[in-house]
Formats: sequence, C-alpha cells, structure tokens
Amino acid sequence: MRPVDQSVLVVIPALNEEDSVADVVRDVRAAVPSARCVVIDDGSRDRTGQRAVEAGAQVLRLPYNLGVGGAMRTGFRFAKENGFGIVVQVDADGQHDPAAIRQLLDGLADADLVIGARFAGVGDYGVRGPRRWAMRVLAWALSRVARTQLTDVTSGFKAAGPRAITLFADNFPAEYLGDTVEALVIGARAGLRIRQSPVAMRVRQGGAPSHHPLKAAVYLVRACLAFSLAMLRPRTPLEAEC
Repeated sequence: MRPVDQSVLVVIPALNEEDSVADVVRDVRAAVPSARCVVIDDGSRDRTGQRAVEAGAQVLRLPYNLGVGGAMRTGFRFAKENGFGIVVQVDADGQHDPAAIRQLLDGLADADLVIGARFAGVGDYGVRGPRRWAMRVLAWALSRVARTQLTDVTSGFKAAGPRAITLFADNFPAEYLGDTVEALVIGARAGLRIRQSPVAMRVRQGGAPSHHPLKAAVYLVRACLAFSLAMLRPRTPLEAEC
C-alpha cells in the first residue's frame, strides 16, 4: 500500500455546505491523519468556512463564487506552490467516503489521475433517464480519448499525482462540468495516465442536490457540449519537469 504522508493535500471545494462540511473534514482527518486538509470556501453565504476551521481544516476563502472548477484550480495552485505531490478532491456534501482515499492513492502507483468510479460494480448508486444516458455516452467517448476503460467520467472524487498537479495548476477549467469532463479531456490529451477505482457513494449529509431531475435534459445537452468544446481546444502539453 502506498504510504500516506504530508505530501498529500485533500482539497474540499465547498459552497454553502455548513450542514455537512465539518463531518467531512473530520472523516478525512480520521482516514488520512497525516495529510493536509484544505477547504476552498467558494463564496459561501453561510458558516461553511467557520465550520471547516472548527473541524480542523485550513480554509482558503474566495471572494465570490467561481464554481467547482475555479475552486479546484485554487487548490491545485496551492498544492504546487507548497510542494504537495498528491491532490485528492473530496466533495463537501458527504457523499464521498474518505475511507476510500487510500484506495485512490494506491491507484497512483501506475497512474497520474485516479477517478473514484460510482458505476464500476461497487455500491448501489444509480442515475436514471437522460442524465444516465449522457453519462454513458461521455464515458464511451472519454474511454477512447484516454485509451482506457472508464465508466464514470463525472465523478468529483479523484486523486491526482505530480504530473497532473503541474498541468492543472495552470490549466484546470472553470466552466460548467469543466472539473470533470473537460479536465479529463485536457489530462488525457496532454498524456496523463488516467485510471479508475470502484467506490461506493454515501447519502448526502446536507444541503440540496446540485442537479434537479427536471433539469436532466439540459444536463444531457450541456455535458455533450462541454466534451465537444474540450475536444476542439488545442492540446495542452505537459511541462518538462512533470
């Protein structure tokens, strides 16, 4: 098993998650006690930052809401500037189980980016209708771009190694679905080795889901558009020191 040490930075992007962020931080610290835990308070209007600090996390407060992509770019830049070799992204709503972080870290032994996959035979997380169709189409397309089998390309539970940190510190997209679909396209086309690791999801601990079922059709269109635009952009080369 890959040892967990102080080169690991767990980044938790959070927007108005005061009901769940403290429990997430405590679970992360219990699962990987020697890792640094940083919450990116993405312009919250509630006590998200305060709750995170009280639970033992370092908090980086953004002056206004940038979205998950903008928050994660902040996290990757922080990691690069402070010498962290691994970044693990964990959602603040409690659905990601921090106990699986070690499993993702193990996957970095032969990969630059490991996705915690929800649709890979573990757990009972399910999505139906147009949104599920979009996920399947995107997984099929991205599997070919990444040249490996992927079943869940919209998961926000990921571990990134040194090459991915260097790439994403300057090139992590902030657009809608940029933190998932577009980031994977950028990484794959830059030559990152992308793998997935099956994980089980937990019930959301607080707040409201980011996607209402009635918006599934809109999600389908926007997800496919995000992939198409990402494929049209020039490739981003990895820096030599990666």
